[in-house]
Amino acid sequence: MAKEEAKINALGQEAAYNLADVTKTRPQFRSVTPRWLTKVLEFKGLESGIYRVNKVVEGDTPLDVLCSAEKKSDIVPQGYVEYETKPREYRLNSISTIINVNTAIQDVYSSPYDQAREQLNLAIESLRERQESQLINNDDYGLLKNIADSQRIQPRTGAPTPDDLDELITKVWKEPSFFLAHPRAIAAFERECTKRGVPPVTTNIAGGTFIVWRGIPIIPTNKLLVDGKKEPKGQGGKTNILLVRTGEAKRGVIGLFQSGLQNEQSRGLSVRYRGIDDKGVASYLLSLYCSAAILADDAIAVLEDVEVGEYYDY
Repeated sequence: MAKEEAKINALGQEAAYNLADVTKTRPQFRSVTPRWLTKVLEFKGLESGIYRVNKVVEGDTPLDVLCSAEKKSDIVPQGYVEYETKPREYRLNSISTIINVNTAIQDVYSSPYDQAREQLNLAIESLRERQESQLINNDDYGLLKNIADSQRIQPRTGAPTPDDLDELITKVWKEPSFFLAHPRAIAAFERECTKRGVPPVTTNIAGGTFIVWRGIPIIPTNKLLVDGKKEPKGQGGKTNILLVRTGEAKRGVIGLFQSGLQNEQSRGLSVRYRGIDDKGVASYLLSLYCSAAILADDAIAVLEDVEVGEYYDY
């Protein structure tokens, strides 16, 4: 008969755990993304909350001119440059939320992390996530909804090929700044490049590494939805790829925000303390003011209905 194993007469793990210090992390917010769009898009601060885009009535050339070596024998053309009489005005959109924190909980449980500060940080992250989504998808000023029909193209075969991105470049050929695509669309494009033996190179921008096509970085964002979802479950699905020129001086796409806010925490974001109620609950109002403007039709183009589910056996 086998002898029974002797019990170890020592302090156990469960008992020791009660006396041990535990290294704790700050709350981890899974849905937070790098939000590269708001880092690479040029922003302009507004004082009045309204941005009017004045445009010229376009023709082959805005104004007739004379090209002659003998100006004396020719009549110099006369005229003026016509402006659009009803320019578009962009008004800032408000994204707001209220955070409530029980002061008794804050007093007792604010070591090592201040409970109110952590709640505010998480709320700010949520507002910034919504801001990036609104810049792309807002029904009024969102980039997808305001692209001219002449700047919309379809893929040749379904999947995003190098030829399709080259076609996008023909639409935004004046100093294009970056492509914008869902990570699944970027992966689909890389597979098409691998199939053709032309893998794209990479570059570093704002602390991130991005693949590059024709010298233009491809910026990832999950706010360009796949079949209406940020995180599609299946392998297939359709999405869009944008090509953007940014900058006011380049007559490109710019983000807008309200400058000079009271209690401004960061660009266009205000955090206001609302006081403590009779039950000891402290309240904070967070407001983020943002919009976007397309200064010229050729500042942005879209490759629509891109299929992300094409795979190959190599």
